[in-house]
Amino acid sequence: MNLTGLYIQKKIQGGDIREFERLFMRYYEPLCQHAGKILNDTNTAEDVVQEFFYQFWKNRKTFTPKFSLNAYLYQSIRNNSLHYLEHLAVRKRYAEQVLSEFQDTIPAHLQTEVDLSELDKAINETFQQMPERCSRIFRMNRFEGKKYREIAEILSISVKTVEADMGKALQIFRKSLREYTGDSSKVAR
Repeated sequence: MNLTGLYIQKKIQGGDIREFERLFMRYYEPLCQHAGKILNDTNTAEDVVQEFFYQFWKNRKTFTPKFSLNAYLYQSIRNNSLHYLEHLAVRKRYAEQVLSEFQDTIPAHLQTEVDLSELDKAINETFQQMPERCSRIFRMNRFEGKKYREIAEILSISVKTVEADMGKALQIFRKSLREYTGDSSKVAR
């Protein structure tokens, strides 16, 4: 790493908010453009970059790039953008799975009207209604494939709390997706 990058790293690790703001102002637009090329969506690119800088500041004390600061920033945005696309693919597969699991319960006259984008929208709205921890636990389990014990360790909570929050999440989904399923007793497992 060059001396300038090392200097910036040390200042930010020490909690120098002004140095962090300078770094943010210098790289925000170029990193948004970089993410935009990968994501093909300006708003999402901005979200990815903002989330990166939030995490960067939050974890600044453990920040130790092996290469130049510039390379680290661009590589991180690339990885975060690809992770976001992967997350979208998982959500799409999940929506397709929910739709196929409930296909038998959807009345025939509604089957042609229900499409994946509507279901995806309903799922997103359902996540908005959930308590934050409940939503996070559900996403970690269903989208990232984490086991209850892993989630409990990551969030520093008990396995029973994870189970309870998953139960709440499934109950919220059951209620929210009732119009798509016609049956409130079935939930995607």
